[in-house]
Amino acid sequence: MDERGVPASELQSELGAIRIANEVVAIIAGLAATEIPGIAGMSGGIVGGIAEMLGRKNLAKGVKVEVGEKETAVDLYVIVDYGIRIPDVAAQVQANVKRAIENMTGLAVVEVNVHVQGVVFAPEPKEEEHRVR
Repeated sequence: MDERGVPASELQSELGAIRIANEVVAIIAGLAATEIPGIAGMSGGIVGGIAEMLGRKNLAKGVKVEVGEKETAVDLYVIVDYGIRIPDVAAQVQANVKRAIENMTGLAVVEVNVHVQGVVFAPEPKEEEHRVR
């Protein structure tokens, strides 16, 4: 835990300790997930039976991480676009999140669980109103 009581991963180097907060790992995972085409956004969980869509400012809200000293596990709660093949997109998300976390933090990612919380439909084009004068 750091001085604020936030759990953090700690790596030791010759010069001292390197601490990576759980929130940092969660943000990396959220950004990596939303880079994949077919992911409409992150979900804040089920609120009154409806998945709440979160913007970029709240990427960590749709991500749960468990960080150990050298390993991490990630749970992602996502909303997908209608018409995509969910297993294919979920596999791409898993690979991208694993790669991003391992490259940026040096932590080994032991699992990336993708939970699909909802589907977003493309907005229907509005018909132009014709006014007769």
